[in-house]
Amino acid sequence: MSSPIAKQRLKVDGFDFDLPRNCIAARPAKPRDAARLLVVHNGLNDKSIGDLPDLLNSGDLLIFNDTKVIPAQLQGMRGEVRISLTLHKRESSDRWQTFARPAKRLKAGDVIKFGDDFQAEVLGKNAEGTVTLQFNLSGAALDDKIRTNGAMPLPPYIQSIRPPDEADRTDYQTVLAKTEGAVAAPTAGLHFTPELLNQLDERGIGFQTLTLHVGAGTFLPVRSDYVDEHKMHSEWGELSSDTANAINATRKTGGRIVAVGTTSLRILESAADENGTVHPFSGETDIFITPGYKFRAVDLLATNFHLPRSTLFMLVCAFTGTGAMQDAYAHAIDAGYRFYSYGDACLLYPENTN
Repeated sequence: MSSPIAKQRLKVDGFDFDLPRNCIAARPAKPRDAARLLVVHNGLNDKSIGDLPDLLNSGDLLIFNDTKVIPAQLQGMRGEVRISLTLHKRESSDRWQTFARPAKRLKAGDVIKFGDDFQAEVLGKNAEGTVTLQFNLSGAALDDKIRTNGAMPLPPYIQSIRPPDEADRTDYQTVLAKTEGAVAAPTAGLHFTPELLNQLDERGIGFQTLTLHVGAGTFLPVRSDYVDEHKMHSEWGELSSDTANAINATRKTGGRIVAVGTTSLRILESAADENGTVHPFSGETDIFITPGYKFRAVDLLATNFHLPRSTLFMLVCAFTGTGAMQDAYAHAIDAGYRFYSYGDACLLYPENTN
């Protein structure tokens, strides 16, 4: 009797690709809905975000992430050493996990000063590479100081091109941003304008919101050789009963659920049961979606173009198929699409759909 064939492990190298530096967008499209849109379904079709009302059907439902980005980058001094911090995850009213540079110069008990009346004590370092800080302010007072002293936390690939500026305080927020707590934008939502939402509404295409506070861990590279060795960072999210009811009602009447961004998709899949019914959700999720995953709650995905070897590229490969996404990205590079947070988008259909 032959032994069963072992399931082949996925290598991270299988999700790599070369991206020319000039493909990285330093600024968003103006207006936002002028961005290009690559439709990946029965081939590749070059469209624009403004075409969405014609690409979707009456009765479809868009799901947006309404998280609001805080100015999470802080510059401080520990003695004579300058410390650059990116807030990552709030632990309490006065305590944050942060990414620090140079982290090796910090130890428990160190005090980092950001101003005469604004400082934080290092409580310790964590296994995932973050540093826990306790601030001398808490709650709303701390939030006000962060707004005053912080800069928008543009991703590293944009900051390697230019520093954050005042325009980013508007550009790096979605039109539906409401619930403060993210340190990275849900970038697929950056393409939408009030005018586009009105056009979608006129076509009978609705929208609902959920919340996922995107952490700086979304930009961490996958350092393992095999996908199953990577530990996914956790993020806090919430999906209300109203949104859950709207989703379930839409699917019962034959409408499609369109996740606007991978962050929306991750909460939807975290909130769905085995039958695809979506339930209210509130808490942490570290769902890690890779090829082989069975999607339960999402019919279409609108998303930007992601980094090579990233968990987000693995997610889109799981949704549409690794070969299809490799072909789509190769076409996007050749056709001059703009990549990453301020770049263009694609509309993805599930693998093997007609």
